Amino acid sequence: MSSTRNSADQALLSVRNLRVEFPTRHGTLVALDDVSFDIAPGEVLGVVGESGAGKSMTGNAVIRLLEPPGRIAGGEIRLRGERIDDLPESAFRRLRGRRIGMIFQDPLTSLNPLFAIGDQIVETIRAHLPLTEKQARARALALLKEVGIPAAENRINAYPHEFSGGMRQRVVIALALAAEPELVIADEPTTALDVSVQAQILALLKRLCADHGTAVMLVTHDMGVIAETADRVAVMYAGRLAEIGPVDAVIREPRHPYTQGLMESIPSMHETRQRLHQINGSMPRLAAIPAGCAFNPRCPRVMERCRREVPGLRQAGTSRAACWLYQGDVP
Repeated sequence: MSSTRNSADQALLSVRNLRVEFPTRHGTLVALDDVSFDIAPGEVLGVVGESGAGKSMTGNAVIRLLEPPGRIAGGEIRLRGERIDDLPESAFRRLRGRRIGMIFQDPLTSLNPLFAIGDQIVETIRAHLPLTEKQARARALALLKEVGIPAAENRINAYPHEFSGGMRQRVVIALALAAEPELVIADEPTTALDVSVQAQILALLKRLCADHGTAVMLVTHDMGVIAETADRVAVMYAGRLAEIGPVDAVIREPRHPYTQGLMESIPSMHETRQRLHQINGSMPRLAAIPAGCAFNPRCPRVMERCRREVPGLRQAGTSRAACWLYQGDVP
């Protein structure tokens, strides 16, 4: 217990036993169930999984952008030890943008098409930092240069539609970092971009966060993005954590059968295979999550216990895996 408490005390973001529910006419759907993880200052935590695994939901719960009637029904979220999930909306609004920044998949959802990008960055800076209009504009220009916008002195007065997709995403990164947040949640930040632009954006995000000491929660379905960018990776399945650990360990020696299936389905440059591995079946719907381990109907190593009991995260080498194949409970 003490080691868990110490790690939580040192964490920038600490999520404990997070549960998100969606009440419906036919009963309550559990979208996230008992999700716990920490992110250290300056660390990039990749959160990966199939569509519907709960990865974006986790980021939205942290920054309190759940679609109604979704609600946090249990657990705690702490930022530098201070509990934030129970803050009044007015207090959380001051925190969002100032201490936690957000980068969305589609930059057009973050940018107002009616205002020049410089005005939008200045507005964000002045909402959170005690700067004059002139100081805020100078900071906005410096940010645009830092994220690699060419001829930033001229482009600061341009509108979102005058930028390419990759340049718009650079503007959104500048917007997310405008108030010098401690944590940035990046939800599929490169999905809509060309592969070459993806690499530039990921390198930029990683460098900027290292320079600013900002922690990142990087939500993606792409293990290549995780391998390139993250320090640790959390693999999600059906609203729960399946495995979490150092990125090299999870990629090279995955412990959970689901993670093993994911890694085996990725083409290798070092060996030739006639067919790629596939995980039979599909992610269960929220209304039809099976008893026990949610992965048990698709698992090649399923045991009787898997059909009855939900496994917690257990030590598995340098990672932790929610699987009955491993014995020691994590203290």
